[in-house]
Amino acid sequence: MKVFAISDLHLSVNNSKPMNIFGPVWDGYIDKIFSDWNNKVKDNDLVLLAGDFSWAMKLDETINDFKLFKDLPGKKIIIRGNHDFWWKSISAVRSILPENFYAIQNDAIKFENIVVCGTRGWIVPEKNVLMTNENKRIFDREIIRLEMTLKEGEKLRKEGDKLICMMHYPPTNFTRDDSEFTVLIEKYKVDYVVYGHIHGKKVVTKYIKNGIPYFLTSCDIVDNKLIEIL
Repeated sequence: MKVFAISDLHLSVNNSKPMNIFGPVWDGYIDKIFSDWNNKVKDNDLVLLAGDFSWAMKLDETINDFKLFKDLPGKKIIIRGNHDFWWKSISAVRSILPENFYAIQNDAIKFENIVVCGTRGWIVPEKNVLMTNENKRIFDREIIRLEMTLKEGEKLRKEGDKLICMMHYPPTNFTRDDSEFTVLIEKYKVDYVVYGHIHGKKVVTKYIKNGIPYFLTSCDIVDNKLIEIL
């Protein structure tokens, strides 16, 4: 079983919001993703989708977005991104998911020897930059949620299992300083971290921090190709 990841698909089947207004990398990007996906992924593999799946505002508006992906091979695991406004209660989200789609929220899931946990995360403060009260409130809440999902992953994990943590926001700031997120990631001995959210040209798609590989998987950054995690 292999594990792949890609994020920030920003689908809009029912919402006319074309992504190519942000540049030519978005021209025909879904077809490019599908082509790469079908070339790489087998039915038993996992594909991690680290947030910003759909531009939809309401849950029922995402149904056709999910239908686009339902026949692709592999088991798809999603977390919420900052633009996934359609994501309300986890029970409601799970009620509309096609077969082989799985949503994580404050919990974890295991396939064979792979345990996946995840949460949205939030903006990590830069040095000497004061966070607003609202950002601090959300940041503190996401720290709690990250530990909740990591604890659930720890319950499922057996000796020899690999633990993958998905976040939508990067768990570090731009200078990749230690953060309360990375402290927890190291405390629970996460093997791999997958995140998205970041767009732009001058970014690093993979780095090692304190022995743990971190993967940026925003589709426009990775040339609309799935990244193999393990």
